[in-house]
Amino acid sequence: MAKDGEKGDWKEFLWNPRTREFLGRTASSWGLIFLFYVIFYTFLAGLFALTMYVMLQTLDEHKPTWQDRLSTPGLVIRPHADEMFEIVYNKENTESWDMYAQALDKFLQPYNDSTQAQKNHECTPDKYFIQEDSGEVKNNPKRSCQFNRTVLQNCSGIEDRYYGYRDGQPCIIIKLNRVINLLPGTDNQTPYVTCGAKKDDADKLGELVYFPPNGTINRMYFPYYGKKAQVNYSQPLVAVKFLNITLNEDVNIECKINANNIPTGSERDKFAGRVSFKLRINSNN
Repeated sequence: MAKDGEKGDWKEFLWNPRTREFLGRTASSWGLIFLFYVIFYTFLAGLFALTMYVMLQTLDEHKPTWQDRLSTPGLVIRPHADEMFEIVYNKENTESWDMYAQALDKFLQPYNDSTQAQKNHECTPDKYFIQEDSGEVKNNPKRSCQFNRTVLQNCSGIEDRYYGYRDGQPCIIIKLNRVINLLPGTDNQTPYVTCGAKKDDADKLGELVYFPPNGTINRMYFPYYGKKAQVNYSQPLVAVKFLNITLNEDVNIECKINANNIPTGSERDKFAGRVSFKLRINSNN
């Protein structure tokens, strides 16, 4: 009997035909609760939308209003097979180095002279390409300077489509990461890239050749104004060709950017302004 009573109480709680209550509330009571939450969440949504709208009015579409400005840009190399930045191949085995040549081909496609001539501006060398806004009138989109593939000469892939890998004289391309409004070099100094072997491998490195000469990065490619403001920006490159590196040995190499206003390495990031990688060229001869 007790179980029947409990069952009846439960059914009556779900639906009471006498009072026409569902889960202990009448239709009007449920309606008022539903109306309250509709108004409440509509108010919250409206408040959130208004907050977002006001915040978006303070933002510049073409550059970040606030940024943790980097004083030292990072460097990356091309090609690289993995995140470890290791380039290992056998110069007599085409399959072991062909992927590097193909990766460089793909990477340099946007730097073809014809492509650069269509998209970018022929700038005046050795001076910053400053493009100021006129008060409230934004000078957007901003022009970008041409960086032609032919500047890389023997490492351009035009004269030697194997980039020296077949002959055991590989090219490594170094790219400077983008930092908005960075002006590297002061007092008319031109920034440049240098590479050297780590201490234990100094006698294995051999002779290097840089393209452009001396590993310079012309100041006309700076400042960078941001992805939206400067949509066709082509990052300047430096190619390094290793002419007679020791074969069948691991050679640990470090390249760094040099400018009198760019510090390299810091307590926060010891790799700031530099990149390290391993190069090993094997030979059966």
